Amino acid sequence: MKKIVLPIVCALAICLSAHAQKLDTSGPRAAEAPEVELSEEEAKALFKVYADSVNASFTYQTGVIKLSNGAVLTVPKGFRFLDAKQSHRLLEDIWGNPEMTTIGSLVPDSLGPMDEACYIFNIYFDAIGYVKDEDADKINYDDLLKDQQKETREANPERIKGGFPPIEFIGWAASPYYDKTKKTLHWAKELKFGDEENHTLNYNVRILGRKGVLVMNAIGTMDQLPVIRRNVPAIIASASFEQGESYADFNPDVDEVAAWTIGGLVAGKVLAKAGLFAVLLKFGKFIVLGLIAFGAAIWRWITGRRRKNELEEGWVMPAPKTEPEGPETAAAVEEERKDGSAAS
Repeated sequence: MKKIVLPIVCALAICLSAHAQKLDTSGPRAAEAPEVELSEEEAKALFKVYADSVNASFTYQTGVIKLSNGAVLTVPKGFRFLDAKQSHRLLEDIWGNPEMTTIGSLVPDSLGPMDEACYIFNIYFDAIGYVKDEDADKINYDDLLKDQQKETREANPERIKGGFPPIEFIGWAASPYYDKTKKTLHWAKELKFGDEENHTLNYNVRILGRKGVLVMNAIGTMDQLPVIRRNVPAIIASASFEQGESYADFNPDVDEVAAWTIGGLVAGKVLAKAGLFAVLLKFGKFIVLGLIAFGAAIWRWITGRRRKNELEEGWVMPAPKTEPEGPETAAAVEEERKDGSAAS
């Protein structure tokens, strides 16, 4: 991101200066505005002001969180929870992804969404029914990898048509592993989006329940694989099901059996989820959109409405407006969102 942000900020500042006559309508006359050149340090500081304002606009939770379908999350040490509404804002509005499925997310407590090192675990419940695991020991993951690479290539024309860059499925960043005792499955994919130099990491965690699967997908970059991998055991341990909703509570007389087996969870079902494409724009388009959004503020600062030294004196860009959060659970907020979408 450092290679992208600073040149864009500087270029934007130069562009704004060149169009002073068109942009300035209420402050000092453009002809009288002082010429100001931003140093690399100043440009970096400007972006930090913007990033800090975005980071400060989120409200987090800790402790025990009731999700949906009997799933319960005990926020693990080192993380904090964002509810469904704020997770949609983070994934779609801040990081610039397509509309995604989420009932909440886990964010490291030492990082904000705009921090370069930030990664998250996106959470949702896939109510596909009881997943039989008899095939777990019979899956050839090398063949499965080849199939998924082929399907990814075949899906690229549709992605490009939708305005998104193509995806190259590089390979397993961590081979699929199923724990029969804990009924948990996890694996990681290395993906390349378009011409991005930083490869994307999708670390997938599935916790099997009576009526479906709790999905917890880590979204980050390949250089974050070690830290994400270290946190996977704690993430798995943080999730549980209420009495009557666990995998062991399955009742064949009344419960639906999923069409997907363990191999199916790693294969086609995943490719159909928007979660596969998360972080697609985290290091690209969202930066440009953010700079455009606060470009006018930069211009006002350059042309005299804000003096050059105000940055050092503590000028803070107003945080993006957010609606106050209520006490609803993540599941309730997600249900409200679905109802609203249906009404429209």
